Amino acid sequence: MLLAHGFLKKVFEIFEKYETSIDMITTSEIAVSLTIDNTTHLEPITEELEKFATVEIDDYMSIICLVGNQIIYHPDTPELFQVLQDVNVRMIAYGGSNNNISLLVNTSDKLETLKKLQRYVFEESVVVH
Repeated sequence: MLLAHGFLKKVFEIFEKYETSIDMITTSEIAVSLTIDNTTHLEPITEELEKFATVEIDDYMSIICLVGNQIIYHPDTPELFQVLQDVNVRMIAYGGSNNNISLLVNTSDKLETLKKLQRYVFEESVVVH
């Protein structure tokens, strides 16, 4: 993708052609990572993408969304990622607002990740006066 004008347009056109919605996306200077829920047309999408890009597919992934008022500005949000230091977070995306952070994890790690988040949000944040 480095210095490739129109790269994202080509990617999106392929997903549009096969009427496949993208759930989550992150980009960098050299790569695009995205998730889809409907894999019906994954094979032809992959074949078309491989004409101009290297494609890697990770199966059995789950999206966990953290939702809270202005969560991306909350002072404890960086600490939240410390709680997940042992979790293989494959992708992080901020939502379309300041109220949503999405994490992509292996489905096999989903339950443990949710438990860690639950403990952090609801158990460790209790303050006794």
